[in-house]
Amino acid sequence: QVQLAESGGGLVQPGGSLRLSCAASGFTFSSYVMKWYRQAPGKERELVAQIRPITGSTYYVDSVKGRFTISRDNAKNAVALQMNNLKPEDTAVYYCSAQGFWGQGTQVTVSS
Repeated sequence: QVQLAESGGGLVQPGGSLRLSCAASGFTFSSYVMKWYRQAPGKERELVAQIRPITGSTYYVDSVKGRFTISRDNAKNAVALQMNNLKPEDTAVYYCSAQGFWGQGTQVTVSS
């Protein structure tokens, strides 16, 4: 079955960096768009970034452009989200998603 496992969240000060990772299994990873979503308390889940399987073309929500970078390693069935210059408003649970499936999420807290 499809499994997505996120890791790498934590507490970081404003301006800091974190790298989230997602290990995928149970499907042909190299054939599917991989996405990172986030959900802050009291807010709807939003798409943060996605990366296409063949071209590697990417999409970012405006609020993270220039700060976040999504990447994938098809040989390792993994997708990552490098987050730099983090802001308090980036605080949320971050989820890896593919084909409508979701991981359990990893908490990112940006606070001084």
